[in-house]
Amino acid sequence: MQLSQTSASPESQTLEVNLGPQHPSTHGVFRMIATLDGETIVKLKPVFGYLHRNHEQIGEHSTYIASFPFTDRLDYFNAMSNNFGLALAIEKLGGIAVSERGEHLRLIMAELTRVLNHTAVTGFLINDLGAFGTPLLYAFREREKILDLFEAASGSRMMCNYVRPGGVREDVPEGWLERARKLVGEFPRFLDEFEALLTDNEILQQRTKHVGVLPKELAVSASVSGPMLRASGVNYDIRKVDGYSLYPKFQFKVPLGTVGDVYDRFYVRILEMRESLKILQQALKDIPGGPAISPRGMAISKAPRTFKPPKGEAYGRVEAPKGELGFYLVSDGSSQPYRYHIRAPSFINLTILEDMCLGHKVADVIVILGSVDIVLGEVDR
Repeated sequence: MQLSQTSASPESQTLEVNLGPQHPSTHGVFRMIATLDGETIVKLKPVFGYLHRNHEQIGEHSTYIASFPFTDRLDYFNAMSNNFGLALAIEKLGGIAVSERGEHLRLIMAELTRVLNHTAVTGFLINDLGAFGTPLLYAFREREKILDLFEAASGSRMMCNYVRPGGVREDVPEGWLERARKLVGEFPRFLDEFEALLTDNEILQQRTKHVGVLPKELAVSASVSGPMLRASGVNYDIRKVDGYSLYPKFQFKVPLGTVGDVYDRFYVRILEMRESLKILQQALKDIPGGPAISPRGMAISKAPRTFKPPKGEAYGRVEAPKGELGFYLVSDGSSQPYRYHIRAPSFINLTILEDMCLGHKVADVIVILGSVDIVLGEVDR
C-alpha cells in the first residue's frame, strides 16, 4: 500500500492499494492498482503480463495442426471454442471443405461450451458477492456433466484438442448423442432452479443493479464483444452477423440487456444458456451420418507437415462464450504460419474496467471484475 496526498484538499489523502497479482478475487494472475478516496475508487489501473506464454511466437514456429493443443490453454474453460476459431482460419486459408457430420459435432461442442462457461461464471459471480456455497456448487455439479461428455468424445475433460480443419479429430463414441440429448433435455430444470434461487434475490439485486454500468457507446468504441456488449443493449452476435458454420440453419434469439450493469451481464448469460439449449436440441435432432472429418482434413491431421497453404492471409472468428475470438494467419507457403495472432475477448473486454469502476466502492470492484468474465490464459497469451 502507498499513501499519497491529493491536490484537491490538503486534509484528504488517497490510498493506493494493490489487488493481486496473487489474490482470489482477481480470477487469475492479474493485478489492479486501485486509488481510493476512503473506500471510493478514483483511479484504477489494470496490470497484465504475469502469465505470458509466448503463444503466438510458438504458433509461428509450429505447424498449423500442432497449434491446436496450445489453443486449449488460452481460455482453459472453453477449449472446444478455441479449437473451432483456429480451424475456421485454417479452412479459409487453405480452402478446406468441412464434412457435414463434423460441422454438426463441432457446433454442438461449441454450444455445450457456452453453457458450461456461463454456468461457471454465474456461480463464480455469486461467490464474488460473498455467497460461497449452494449457487457455485450447483453450477459446478452441472458443469461436470458437460465435462463428462467432453471426456467421452476427446479423452480429456478440459484440454480437449478435438476440433480439426475439415471437422473433428474423431467421431463421438456409441451412445454419446443419446447422453447429450438427455443432458440438454434435463438442463432447463437446473436453470429454472438457479433463476428462482438468484434472480429476485434482494441482496444480489442491491449489489449488482446500477453497478458497473457500461454505456453502449463506450462498449462499441472499445470493441467490447460477447455477453458484455449485448448486456449494454447492442445486438451483435457473430453467429448471426457472420452466419458461420451451421448457425443460419437454427432458430435462436440474441438476448439483450437494457442498462449494461452487473445484473444485466449476469442475466444475459442465463438467457444465453437457454438459447444455446434450443440450438443444441435442433443440432442433436438433425445430425447426419457420414465421416466426422473431410478427406483433406484427415490427410492434414495425419501428416501436418505436408499442409502448405498458398501465400495469403485469413481471419477466422467465432462467438466464443466471452466474446469475439479471432485467429489471424498469414501464410508464406510453408508448413508454418508466417504470422499467427489472436484477438482474445478477455483482453479486449478488460480495457474498460476502470470506466466501470470509477465512483464505486472497493467491494463493488470485485463484483464488476467478476462480471467481465476473464481467463488470464487468453489475456496474456
